[in-house]
Amino acid sequence: MEYLIVIETGENNFSAYSPDVLGCVATGKTVEETVQRMKDALYFHLEDLYYRGEPIPQPQGLEEHLAEINQNAGDLFTFIGVDLDFNLAMAA
Repeated sequence: MEYLIVIETGENNFSAYSPDVLGCVATGKTVEETVQRMKDALYFHLEDLYYRGEPIPQPQGLEEHLAEINQNAGDLFTFIGVDLDFNLAMAA
């Protein structure tokens, strides 16, 4: 599954979130570190939702979120592929 992430540039670091997966965030000193941490955070967040019996959010894509995303100059957008194990994939 490919989730949209927004990477915001801070004064000394970067932060990322996915508008599809509320409450899942990550930070890093570089864009690459932030993306990797966000990938890990997404996997563990989705796994937690699964084990708590909550629905796994479906990726909506950039077009669905453009109106709600704060489009600051310098913000980056990318997609992260999250490899879900069989049980998580079936729940999604």
